[in-house]
Amino acid sequence: MKTLFVNEDTRNDVPCVATIGFFDGVHRGHRFLTDTVTAEARRTGMASMAITFDRHPRTVTGNGYKPQMLNTPYEKQELLAKTGIDICAVLPFTKETAALSAREFMKKILHDRLNVKTLITGYDNRFGHNRAEGFDDYVRYGTETSMEVRRAEAFVMNGVNVSSSVVRAFLSEGEVEMAARCLGYRYKIAGHVVNGMHQGRRMGFPTANIDVAGEGKMIPANGVYAVTVSIEGVVGIFAGMMNIGTRPTFGGGDVSLEVNIFGFSGDIYGRKVEVEFVKRIRGERRFASAEKLQEQLEDDRRKVMELNL
Repeated sequence: MKTLFVNEDTRNDVPCVATIGFFDGVHRGHRFLTDTVTAEARRTGMASMAITFDRHPRTVTGNGYKPQMLNTPYEKQELLAKTGIDICAVLPFTKETAALSAREFMKKILHDRLNVKTLITGYDNRFGHNRAEGFDDYVRYGTETSMEVRRAEAFVMNGVNVSSSVVRAFLSEGEVEMAARCLGYRYKIAGHVVNGMHQGRRMGFPTANIDVAGEGKMIPANGVYAVTVSIEGVVGIFAGMMNIGTRPTFGGGDVSLEVNIFGFSGDIYGRKVEVEFVKRIRGERRFASAEKLQEQLEDDRRKVMELNL
């Protein structure tokens, strides 16, 4: 996949079938859309293109909005590359971009710079200033520049239109298995191992405390999860048990992310680890004593090991 960073001087000379969106998650609904684009591109002998933005539009148009992302920009690029799309066009989303009407956007960006001949929109996608116009308007504006505009069907799973919002809703409830079904892959977070409170170690459950600051990704609901763990500089993937929570048994505090890595005992402070969520074992609870918590952790570990990760 070729990545094209769009600026005022960009002039793509390859006729394209394109779609546009932020593509957070590159979930199964997104891949259904990109599959439609690549199939049409093959049929017509044109290149396929996914048009996206360098930042979430609401960080520009929303007052102090801080999105909970499903992917980092690098992860999104990796996932889009796997869809078979020929070109990923990345637009800088600025106040000037936000001020463009749909008609201006289609003429100045899609037609003049990106050479889009066929635009296939998502079933609910809207663009242009304040998202004020809809599909019929896009068709009309496309006619003015000989651009065909079509609307793709929704990707429906168990009666639900799969979307980034649906994935976030599942993650907010700790439903990581349902999130994975919508995404088409297991949700993951990554960060560097930092020094912690060592309470897990005193109970026989040494944990790596993960600092995800700067990643900007959504953290699933508090609780205990079965996970798999990859460690920077270490060969192999390890099973593990992750706790997300405020340590209520020990008086509470800020939310921390701690993972007990099965079969690993090396020093990994400062290293980057990547954690994939497999299943939520239970929600966060306060126990009457450290001993009661230790008993529960033993049971949690047994349940994780029964999954044969």
